Amino acid sequence: MGKKIFVSYKYADDHVENLSIYENSTVRDYITKFEEILDSSDNIYKGESDGEDLSKLSDDTIWEKLKDRIYDSSVTVIFISPEMKEVWKEEKDQWIPWEISYSLKETSRKNKNGDPVTSKSNAMLAVVLPDENGSYSYYLEKKQCCENGCTMHCTNKLFSIIRKNKFNLKEATKKECETGSVIWYGECSYIKAVKWDAFINNYSVHIEKACERQDNIDNYEICKEV
Repeated sequence: MGKKIFVSYKYADDHVENLSIYENSTVRDYITKFEEILDSSDNIYKGESDGEDLSKLSDDTIWEKLKDRIYDSSVTVIFISPEMKEVWKEEKDQWIPWEISYSLKETSRKNKNGDPVTSKSNAMLAVVLPDENGSYSYYLEKKQCCENGCTMHCTNKLFSIIRKNKFNLKEATKKECETGSVIWYGECSYIKAVKWDAFINNYSVHIEKACERQDNIDNYEICKEV
């Protein structure tokens, strides 16, 4: 069955690996690639372009701009890229945190019969894009501190609302690494991160996993505010 997918991303970030030898790529090119392989029964709603200043807009105005597409979606895919976060701007003045916040909120609207219908929090998934050198290590850093190795998530690179919805399973399986870091197992994050190459080769599996987490959302400590 098709999914209605809202995509949150930094439109003009060009610090990503080129998809073609003929021109420089931006995150928007990765969205196009994703659209090309979507099943015909899936629908995609793209987030706002990144050129609009939010600092003078009220929460209600921002919501009016986003609510139709987000309300009519069931899955939100966040594309993580090296320059996704503008560190010199407050997070409330950037689109992505608002898009995630409204994706997670339950919203009531009236249907054609005038009856109130409340949306569920969207299923969520983060797709990490490769940087200009084809590396994911700006966010997913391989470590050799354990016998089998592990991956460190550089969550300081994320917006706060994404960070707070990672490693947020209430009763998670985890243990302490030899270095004192904590190793988490299983579906430990509501917003799970996957690499682009794994996602694009089998996107439907990753989205179905996100929907399974949505079915079990009460098992997670969910942050919905920017």
